Amino acid sequence: MSTYAIGDVQGCYTSLRRLLDACAFDPQVDRLWLTGDLVNRGPHSLATLRFVRGLGESALTVLGNHDLYLLMLAYGKPARRAKGDTLQDIFDADDCEDLLAWLRWRPLCHVAGRDCLVHAGLLPQWTVAQARELAAEVESCLRGANYREFLGELWGSEPAAWSDDLHGWARLRCIVNAMTRLRFCTAAGEMEFHSKGETASAPPGYLPWFAVPGRHSADHRLITGHWSALGLRRAENHLALDTGCLWGRQLTAVCLEDGRMFQVDCAPAEAAS
Repeated sequence: MSTYAIGDVQGCYTSLRRLLDACAFDPQVDRLWLTGDLVNRGPHSLATLRFVRGLGESALTVLGNHDLYLLMLAYGKPARRAKGDTLQDIFDADDCEDLLAWLRWRPLCHVAGRDCLVHAGLLPQWTVAQARELAAEVESCLRGANYREFLGELWGSEPAAWSDDLHGWARLRCIVNAMTRLRFCTAAGEMEFHSKGETASAPPGYLPWFAVPGRHSADHRLITGHWSALGLRRAENHLALDTGCLWGRQLTAVCLEDGRMFQVDCAPAEAAS
């Protein structure tokens, strides 16, 4: 049995299937860990959702910001629909409600042994155990009777810093933004959401979240996507896997047991213009 961690698919279904062929993935014995952002921007969001859902217990995906954007569009009515999103085929599908219900039940982060799968990252003051508890608060809302109200309150970037005293929608929004949108933050954990470039482009006073000295999650290996400008990063306590397939680069998988890496170039028809 092998466990393959795969970076952001974002509707690049053909590329995903080619990557699984390169891995010789066998759903009867192997497992997939996906870093989230299954959908949007790429052309085949519906096929991607159907395929990953169809793998059942063989595939585990955490929620990414684009997955949550899909749920907010469906139930939460965000302030605006992003220009050029590629989600309409999901809304037009006969099985739309089943797919969205399945997506609402995906975890925000997943922990197994020393590995923690999360879409973007963790704030430096959070241990992995604390992050898992905080993720459970969000998951309970997404799976509960008031999920529509929760998704209606999720849009926005405030509060930008964590406090144990946060409560209500602000608390849940901060947890979600940290785990699905984080790139740069201060040493105290204040998040910055505008900069998306390479690590050298950090605004003054900010660091990549994984480079903050004394980060409390450094005793685990965090497996993340989200940051295509960062690309592949393989460190003892961090495996970053968003290698920009959507932008015409590669889709990447790493076997968690032995470190083998597999890559395929983006299928030409799936690269964003």
